[in-house]
Amino acid sequence: GSAAAVAAKGRDRLAAGKLPASLGGKAAGKVSDSAEEFETDSEDSDVSGSEGEDTSWISWFCSLRGNEFFCEIDDDYIQDDFNLCGLSNQVPYYDYALDLILDIESSNGDVFTDEQHELIESSAEMLYGLIHARYILTSKGLAAMLEKFKNYDFGRCPRVYCCGQPCLPAGQSDIPRSSTVKIYCPKCEDLHYPRSKYQGNIDGAYFGTTFPHLFLMTYPHLKPQKPSQQYVPKVFGFKLHKQS
Repeated sequence: GSAAAVAAKGRDRLAAGKLPASLGGKAAGKVSDSAEEFETDSEDSDVSGSEGEDTSWISWFCSLRGNEFFCEIDDDYIQDDFNLCGLSNQVPYYDYALDLILDIESSNGDVFTDEQHELIESSAEMLYGLIHARYILTSKGLAAMLEKFKNYDFGRCPRVYCCGQPCLPAGQSDIPRSSTVKIYCPKCEDLHYPRSKYQGNIDGAYFGTTFPHLFLMTYPHLKPQKPSQQYVPKVFGFKLHKQS
């Protein structure tokens, strides 16, 4: 069941990682349902030419369907060891995963089995997610997420009286594999499931519990007023008695 699905997903991503020429097509095929993002993606693949060399692993990863909540982390941030403190113990194949994220060719000449390649690929996804949770709490990361928020990349609140309020991604835990990502509505101040099942499979720890609240403290003008209306249940036009 799910393990096979994860492995198949890993193989798809791996194939795209190993064959740069097919990157553009892979990414375009997996990009989200939004037409705008699809256009941008196909432009990217056109620009990259037949080699597809210009598409970095980070751009490719962020363009995959379901990964719309992620922003692109600056290479400089990832290259600073201080920012990665403590992560090497949490991620298997850490050095290889880091090289993959930064598009660094491994100089050791190590040969891996397909299974090991898959493990490195999934480790790279996990490592990127854990770095991402830290990056989006920095001023550069917050600014990158602000652009995505303005584009409604995180979706809108499903609650009727929030009137399409744009949401922010939030984790219910900072510990990986505890729960999936949710969207936080600044208006009703509640958590909701993302609309896309692909986004719904992302680990909440890749966004963390602090991000939406730090974001609204950093950009207080974006904090909306609380909704004035609340739904009132009625039967034949009469409000229900409290005890019924």
